[in-house]
Amino acid sequence: MSIVGEPSKRSKSEMMLEFGDPDLEDLKFPQDDPLVITPIIGICPVMRVLVDNGASMDIMFHDTLKKMGYNDSQLTPSDTPIYGFNHVECKVKGAIQVPVTIGEEPREAMQMLNFQVVKAASTYNAIIGRTRIHAFKAVPSIYHMY
Repeated sequence: MSIVGEPSKRSKSEMMLEFGDPDLEDLKFPQDDPLVITPIIGICPVMRVLVDNGASMDIMFHDTLKKMGYNDSQLTPSDTPIYGFNHVECKVKGAIQVPVTIGEEPREAMQMLNFQVVKAASTYNAIIGRTRIHAFKAVPSIYHMY
């Protein structure tokens, strides 16, 4: 018996992904905080960005967009309603595509994200949803806060 064909084309990473006790050093337990990161969006480090495995799109809040130096004329029109903020429909002001960099060298990744911009109050500046988490090939660990 023999196997004929090409080997599977899985990408191989040079670095192993591993969470361990050293990653827990600065955490106080018990904790069940949401995973909040500070990526580089465009050219600005943006604090308080929620990583939300349940969100189906990436959201940026209008105040954040303004503070980053963008204006409404740079938005692509969008009539997509978003549901979930206080269980009511939230109208999208538009969409903007910007580069987002997560991590630090040598474990740094950059992706172009298409944020839906909404005018709503939030404790976060942006939300990165599951489709982009997948595009980054990220494995978030809420327990380790990574």
